[in-house]
Amino acid sequence: MAGFAPLGAGVVGVGLIGAGNISDTYLENLGSFPDVKVLIVGDLDTDRARSQAEKHGVAASGSAADVLAHPDVEIVVNLTIPAVHAEVSSAIIAAGKHVWSEKPIAIDRESALALLSQADAAGLRVGIAPDTVLGPGIQSAKRAIERGDIGRPLFAQTGMQYQGPEVFHPNPGFLFAHGAGPLFDMGPYYFTTLVSILGPVAAVAALGLKAREEREILVGPDAGKTFPVEVPSTINVLATFEQGAQSQSLLSFDSPLRRQGVFEISGTEGTIVLPDPNMFTGRTAIFRPFGHIGIDPALVSGADQESIDVPEEGVVVGRGLGVLDMARAIRTGRAHRATGELGYHVLDTMMSAQESAALGEFVTVNSTVDAIDAMPVDFDPFASTL
Repeated sequence: MAGFAPLGAGVVGVGLIGAGNISDTYLENLGSFPDVKVLIVGDLDTDRARSQAEKHGVAASGSAADVLAHPDVEIVVNLTIPAVHAEVSSAIIAAGKHVWSEKPIAIDRESALALLSQADAAGLRVGIAPDTVLGPGIQSAKRAIERGDIGRPLFAQTGMQYQGPEVFHPNPGFLFAHGAGPLFDMGPYYFTTLVSILGPVAAVAALGLKAREEREILVGPDAGKTFPVEVPSTINVLATFEQGAQSQSLLSFDSPLRRQGVFEISGTEGTIVLPDPNMFTGRTAIFRPFGHIGIDPALVSGADQESIDVPEEGVVVGRGLGVLDMARAIRTGRAHRATGELGYHVLDTMMSAQESAALGEFVTVNSTVDAIDAMPVDFDPFASTL
């Protein structure tokens, strides 16, 4: 392990465990925020950790244990595979450090609740991806809804469908294993956004299916090899929310037609079309209802319904925004936004949907979560504030 890098006054030291594909975007973005500094990268493959550290100008690298032992690291970013999220996050808490974990928080309720209890007892924070919900795209739409721009929200429709990750991922098997599939891999983007805007989910009903019991790797050195499908590769979820709204969500790895980022919320005074919740930016537009007197029938039946663009406010960055929000919250003593409690409620919602698909009945979501504050319009990731 290389020597330690010095920290500026107030800057929050960050370590990273897991040097796989997604680490590039985290390291690039975190390296551009003045309020945090990545001090060390760790991985089971220490050569890969060293390569990523050198690529992104990080001073130290080594194993996961080296990250946990670094004296200046306050937040550890957990980028391991979903099956070990809870185990690694628990070790981070045990080492006396805050944790930011890629989604989901865990692959079962028990280990997720144990992690939150452990963190609470230690006085430490848990943050859970996705932080796309904190980006200017979704946040601009959230503020518009909170202003009453569409009246009272009534229902939402979301959708994500394509052929599946084997078309681009050289090792896609884990994305079809227990704790993954389209529900747990892509669902967190959609359900975190729904909960952030419509409030906690009260109950769900779902239908799921597998197109095939085995799938074939299509790219990379293992192309042509097959792997088992352990979970539904398509799922339809109906949800009812504590505040009265409803939603319908399709998540599929079985569709030759690629359609992603469908996200619409209809209210008493309009429908708002949101950006893809897997992105930090995108167009938001509102469609107004026609008046009740003197309507031109041609307008009602026409294809060119007029819309009103919602201005996007805020600085666009990428993954790592939630880590920064948590770092600033730690220093200032406020609550961060992408909390472990939110991550648990989303997990509970998705597990309830999985159970509903197996049982063929509505399942109550027993957890809840407090309202989530919108990001301030003037939140500037590139400002030095600490």
